[in-house]
Amino acid sequence: MGAEKKWLLTLFSATFLSLLLLLLSSISAFSSPKPFPSIVQHGSHYSPAFAYYIWGGRGDRARIFRLLLAVYHPRNRYLLHLSADESEEERRRLAAAIKAVPAIQAFGNVDVVGKPDRITYMGSTNIATTLRAAAILLKVDSGWDWFVTLSAMDYPLITQDDLSHVFSSVRRDLNFIDHTSDLGWKELHRVQPIVVDPATYLARRSQIFHATEKRKTPDAFKVFTGSSPWVTLSRSFLEFCILGWDNLPRTLLMYFTNVILSQEGYFHSVICNSPEYKNTTVNSDLRYMIWDTPPKMEPHFLNTSDFDQMIQSGAAFARQFEKDDPVLDMVDKKILKRGRNRAAPGAWCSGWKSWWMDPCTHWGDANILKPGPQAKKFEESITNLLDDWNAQSNQCQ
Repeated sequence: MGAEKKWLLTLFSATFLSLLLLLLSSISAFSSPKPFPSIVQHGSHYSPAFAYYIWGGRGDRARIFRLLLAVYHPRNRYLLHLSADESEEERRRLAAAIKAVPAIQAFGNVDVVGKPDRITYMGSTNIATTLRAAAILLKVDSGWDWFVTLSAMDYPLITQDDLSHVFSSVRRDLNFIDHTSDLGWKELHRVQPIVVDPATYLARRSQIFHATEKRKTPDAFKVFTGSSPWVTLSRSFLEFCILGWDNLPRTLLMYFTNVILSQEGYFHSVICNSPEYKNTTVNSDLRYMIWDTPPKMEPHFLNTSDFDQMIQSGAAFARQFEKDDPVLDMVDKKILKRGRNRAAPGAWCSGWKSWWMDPCTHWGDANILKPGPQAKKFEESITNLLDDWNAQSNQCQ
């Protein structure tokens, strides 16, 4: 009997060890990323892709990383910019956090600006850094269709599968930009004053200063402005601005160098003064914002009391948010289905989803999309905008 018990114990131990090894190998297979990313397909026969420029200043490293994960998709391209106000250590920590994300490491579609620019809030350096970002993204990736600007205080209200799915039915030469030629009080207080942005020539941080005299409103071109500097611009229009076969983008850049909040007028004026692009403008920035009464320089900070109205808006993005506000957790949980320090899952994520496993550490075909419930609201919003666009013979008015 002693020998028989010893044999049974040995058999049981071997069986248990085999089952344990099988379980561990299964977990490893589902938790470790594929050694090679799937092939990302770009072009008119495939879903559109987006080039994101995400920027922030001092103390925004964690916010930028969270925003990146919220809008991440292997088909897109991303450029992150921590301004010169932030330390090199924080910039290195941001780069290290990005490299630690398996999908980003595999697909290699996220970059951090290594030589940052100094940005003045109301100055023209905002336009300079945005144009630089567009130039970089045009150079490093030939596949994206739209250029999207986001700040660290923004957050998405839809998934990237939602965004690409809805934009699949949108003409790829269209530009989403809030604009008007009705300058109102801005003519006297924004267009005619002459300002200088010291960040164009000083290494230290400083504010814009005003010249003693004003200048006449231009008559060589028409000035357009908007309530928002946030844009979604077509690749074709960005090439026009950067590569410029026409001198209009450079002429207006020289003028807007000395305009207060030039980021709220430069792209607006270039596109609406260009015969080739003025009828490609859809009058919306695709953002949800609430303005205080009377309106201040920046919109109201959104919180949990705004959540229901926010998700019903049909907007793609919202701003602005305090750092780590609880409403962001609500968006993560109810809309993006995103776990802490994880990319927002899409159809490309094929791993098990659980509290201890990130489904996006394992992936399948990056070209397939699976839109969620918010896609319907966003599609209705885009349809209404395009109906308005089709109803107008001249978009820039």
